[in-house]
Amino acid sequence: MIATANRNMALLALAALVLLPAAAYAHDISQANRAFVEGIDGPAFLPFFYLGAKHMVTGIDHVLYLIGVVFFLHRLKDVVLYVSMFTIGHSLTLMGGVLLGTGANSHIVDAIIGISVAYKAFENMGGFRKIGFTFDPRLAVLAFGLAHGLGLATKLMDLAVSPNGLLVNLIGFNLGVEAGQVIVLAVIVTLLNLWRRKASFGKAAFAANVLLMTAGLVLAGYQFTGYFAS
Repeated sequence: MIATANRNMALLALAALVLLPAAAYAHDISQANRAFVEGIDGPAFLPFFYLGAKHMVTGIDHVLYLIGVVFFLHRLKDVVLYVSMFTIGHSLTLMGGVLLGTGANSHIVDAIIGISVAYKAFENMGGFRKIGFTFDPRLAVLAFGLAHGLGLATKLMDLAVSPNGLLVNLIGFNLGVEAGQVIVLAVIVTLLNLWRRKASFGKAAFAANVLLMTAGLVLAGYQFTGYFAS
């Protein structure tokens, strides 16, 4: 039993080491995608839908946050509720940010996203309860959803996206993000449900959230460093 627990811890540590460098570049858009998007002039719903879905599926920081959000949610209606709060938040700032031209420094936004990962992991560990801090977790998910959406909007505005067909393309991108989120959640919830059936879940859950919090703090630290160095 001890050997199994140690092996699980080692695998979790290895996963963290693999994910941390990727998390630092979680919002980067490849040069090929950048050139393709900047070459579009007019409505192009499907390409933007694909880009939004790809950005969510490969956005490690988004994935880490979603893992934290659903980590201890057992009922489907709770998963739907919390994910809906997150979706409302990032849809508002994604759509509104681009249409109103309201951006922010990408390093600061990505740092806040890293903090959101660390915050949720610390909450999962019972950290806030121990220090006597209480805040409605649904409102926290909504608030961090706003930050995640602002990050998406900032990246889109960094591209020379044509104003011709902007609304259609923006809707396509947003719906793509939602489709990617559904795919990611289906995988996460399935794996968590399988893991919860194992005796190791109770013992390793705390360690998993420690690693999740570490990943968030590393991401935030990396982005703050980039901000002050720029």
